[in-house]
Amino acid sequence: MIRRTFYFLAAGLTALSCTNRKAPRQERMEHELTMVVGTYTTGNSKGIYTFRFNQETGEFKALSDAGISNPSYLTISGDNQFVYAVSEHGDGSEAVTAFRFDKENGVLRMVNSVPAMGADPCYIIATDRYVVTANYSGGSISVFPIAKDGALLPASDVVRFTGSGADKERQEKPHLHCVRISPDGKFLFANDLGTDRIYAFGIDTQADAENGDKFLKAATPPAFHITPGSGPRHITFSPNGKQAYLINELSGAVVAFDHENGTLSEIQTIQADTVNAKGSADIHVSPDGKFLYASNRLIADGIAIFSISQTDGKLTKAGYRLTGIHPRNFIITPNGKYLLVASRDNNAIEIYERNKENGSLTPTGKEIPVDKPVCLKFAQ
Repeated sequence: MIRRTFYFLAAGLTALSCTNRKAPRQERMEHELTMVVGTYTTGNSKGIYTFRFNQETGEFKALSDAGISNPSYLTISGDNQFVYAVSEHGDGSEAVTAFRFDKENGVLRMVNSVPAMGADPCYIIATDRYVVTANYSGGSISVFPIAKDGALLPASDVVRFTGSGADKERQEKPHLHCVRISPDGKFLFANDLGTDRIYAFGIDTQADAENGDKFLKAATPPAFHITPGSGPRHITFSPNGKQAYLINELSGAVVAFDHENGTLSEIQTIQADTVNAKGSADIHVSPDGKFLYASNRLIADGIAIFSISQTDGKLTKAGYRLTGIHPRNFIITPNGKYLLVASRDNNAIEIYERNKENGSLTPTGKEIPVDKPVCLKFAQ
């Protein structure tokens, strides 16, 4: 009787231990992300590629691809059910395309495509009801309602801008390069590289395709002026939404702002590009909010690294990592362990391990081969 009692007790403890311990496959799946990659198709690229990426080990696996012309920027819907991509052209064929997205297998199935209503769309974002693009050569932003099945409806609004900037070659007219929604979801900011302005719009959260209400309305103030000749490109926010950080393509400067209720108040300007390359591109804050990264192209291609003051959000230079050629876009894994760089002219996505204590980037020696990669997104 004593032996039998001991046997059942031991068996119970073993079962409990097995229940509490995660199976290797379950643990691996928790660390795996689906990455969606946009490219230029002027070479051998088919369009969009998907990969499985393990954010603990840095291992990757090719999953699928989808044919589409020049998907230079894309976005994933909040529920991971759809991918929306631009086709960056300026000859009248520019478009925006919706794909149904199988996150687990990385498969994309085209739903529909609509005209972009602005030449060279180069940035795209999505809410649960609308898609918005920034149209570089068109000098405009386009607003597309989303149908209940995820399909794109024709543009409900196209906001066109006017003016020029100090650089006669690069700022001869408006060049919209980025649209971003504030962390509280109340405002949209549109960066105009051509006129050195960040335009601000209030968002009507009740607007949808059925009621026909206007999704965007000019905010007060309607725009924020940047130093002439700067060329505002991309903007990002701190995790708490209290600061915003702008990378300027032409001046190579990062401008830090305090952000409150749709208002941007400049607190600092610091150089990311110190060699006057006029090719700064992308900007992101680490998930813990402690470091900021900005990419530079054309000369000394690489990533500028800044530490972020946890008191006032100001930046301090923390380092610089040379990368492959033309790092147009990059992304940081949700756990903050890796930073992946789309090196367009190396036809590769480079994988760097990130030091969470000092922000430095160390090459892993691993690269994901992709022809002309220019946009990286993780499905979460």
